Amino acid sequence: MIPLLLLAAAATASFQDIAALDRAVAAFAGHAAGEEGGAQAGIDARLRLRTCPTVALSWRSEAHDAVIVACSGPDWRLFVPVRRASAAAGAAPATPRPSPMAKAEPVIRRGDAVTIEAGSNGFAISRDGVAIGDAAPGARFGVRVDGATAPVQAVAVAAGRATLPGWQ
Repeated sequence: MIPLLLLAAAATASFQDIAALDRAVAAFAGHAAGEEGGAQAGIDARLRLRTCPTVALSWRSEAHDAVIVACSGPDWRLFVPVRRASAAAGAAPATPRPSPMAKAEPVIRRGDAVTIEAGSNGFAISRDGVAIGDAAPGARFGVRVDGATAPVQAVAVAAGRATLPGWQ
């Protein structure tokens, strides 16, 4: 009888209203999804997040490039990318991406020792590992770190140096 009650409780478990999160992000950013200054796209409706009584919204950085949607109980957090304003609107122009035909020379090669660093004012972390692929400056690659079950994704900075995606 108890397993049946547990199954019934699980079947009626409520999930966070994703449309409400989209509306909250739009209100926080001041623009609807798809508009400049708004979310690049709506939050994936397939997500099954436990219902949060109080959702906290904040900017990921001073560049206002993503909105953090967070809940502290139950503990979950989403990063919603924000569509950047165009250069015509007075914003700084986006950094041009290099042509795929002009590949930069790798600064990190498979098997190289790599130090991954990340931090900001008041804290810094670093971790040593071994590159599992080649990477040019700014390119993502995998790093095998002792104690981790899966490789860590990093961004090449210079020979032997990398950072975590999203950190400068």
